[in-house]
Amino acid sequence: MSYRILVTDDIDPDGVALLRAEPSFIVDEIPTLPPAELLERIGDYDAFVGRSATRVTGELLKRATKLRVVGRAGVGVDNIAIDAATALGVAVINAPAGNTIAVAELFFGTVLGLLRHLPHAAVSMRDGKWDRAKLLGTELKAKSLLIVGLGRIGGEIATRALAFGMDVTAFDPYVSDERFRALKVRRLATLEEGLDTADVITVHTPLTEETEGMIGKRELSRLKNGAVVVNMARGGIVEEAALVAALESGQLRGAVVDAFTKEPLAPDHPLRRAPNAFLTPHIGASSAEAQRNVAVDACAAVRDALLHGELSRSINVAETGAGGWRDLQPALHVARRAAAVARAILADRGVRTIQRLSLRVGPELAGASNALLASAAAGVLEGTTDVERLNLINARALAEARGIELSCSESSSLGTAGVQVSLSGGMQELAVAGAAPEGSSGRLTRIGGFHIDVAPRDTLIILTNHDVPGVIGRVGTLLGDNGVNIAEYHQARLAQGGEALAAISVDGMVGAGVREALLNLPDVSSATVVHFRRA
Repeated sequence: MSYRILVTDDIDPDGVALLRAEPSFIVDEIPTLPPAELLERIGDYDAFVGRSATRVTGELLKRATKLRVVGRAGVGVDNIAIDAATALGVAVINAPAGNTIAVAELFFGTVLGLLRHLPHAAVSMRDGKWDRAKLLGTELKAKSLLIVGLGRIGGEIATRALAFGMDVTAFDPYVSDERFRALKVRRLATLEEGLDTADVITVHTPLTEETEGMIGKRELSRLKNGAVVVNMARGGIVEEAALVAALESGQLRGAVVDAFTKEPLAPDHPLRRAPNAFLTPHIGASSAEAQRNVAVDACAAVRDALLHGELSRSINVAETGAGGWRDLQPALHVARRAAAVARAILADRGVRTIQRLSLRVGPELAGASNALLASAAAGVLEGTTDVERLNLINARALAEARGIELSCSESSSLGTAGVQVSLSGGMQELAVAGAAPEGSSGRLTRIGGFHIDVAPRDTLIILTNHDVPGVIGRVGTLLGDNGVNIAEYHQARLAQGGEALAAISVDGMVGAGVREALLNLPDVSSATVVHFRRA
């Protein structure tokens, strides 16, 4: 199978070379396209890799009927319609670590430049002046640094700030106490707690509804006179009009801004005229090393997503816990197929609407419960939706949109790597369980009250019958006569001579005529055929 990939926005050649090295990839590397032309072409591609110059809109994603993954060679994804991508099942992958060092180093370069008046000094020397007396600066040592957002970049800045002898505090409600302790940074319970004492405040958060305008007029007014404000994250986190006013009033010593609400920054924007504003044209990631790193990281992730279904780097996929993505595949496989089996059996019993999906997982899988629940939701929806890309990215939202109540819990009774999916509809409920121990491909271990042991391959036939001699032979003969090859046949019963259940894993498809013939066999009560959709 071949995949076609569109690469644009001047992605570093090392990243493109990684994609071209795959024989199954057809890579089209073109300059940034006008939106209308991109709309016409995007339908041909399985993957897209770009930077911030191309806007991946909802309209574009709807046109991209083959698209499986969008790779962003950089951190920010505000140029990508994440909600639309999620609804359509398109993975969005960024490269959050590649430019970390570049941004951290630019932070210190610009802040030192501001505090030591380096731009003024360089210009005055070029103009033939000797303004030494006017260039009295300030040191970083013993100054208080407040970091808003202690992620990768915030953490690198904290480490370097401590080396400068700064007093470092941070506000980040989403980072653990362990990380604060490891970085030797004092934790603030609220942002306001650190405003009064900060000499330098810097923001390193994504732009969200929560962070937009986070540093506004009220917060700036709380800063002490002579403070410095730095925004190298995203425009809009620091309110630009309020920042201009604080600079013009002389309250702030200065500001460093590398990210703006609207880019490119307009020639007449007030920030360009504000005193002591050190502005750079969004060059935080503009080092040769960073551009190579983010390109290679993004392209490697796109490659793995296409070739192996590796979605651990996708920002819009369900969390998979601390374990490796590939280690989780058997459990994801079992959850999806257990749900598909339960849904098919209930459908044959006349249940057309699933109202609840309850997932139980063993302790070893508890950290990946969100991903497993999404996989189970995909199994419920298999064959009942016209969504082309049904996967971990969109399955939960699609299930909830149908009114299916989703829940998940941990249960030690299932064993460390056990998975159980229970579906309810009307007055009926059915549980299907499986196990996915390390190194296995995963097996189904129980359907309702019957204990089985079978691998859910391409097609699974579930029969209920009376426990009498000859049934297994008649079933095997019928399937053989119809060209159906049996991979595994597991028969279970609750009591001798009572009701029995057979789980038969077969190769290929089983037509409706074979199912009818099975139902016509003596002592066969029900026959459910599940054709599993490849994830």
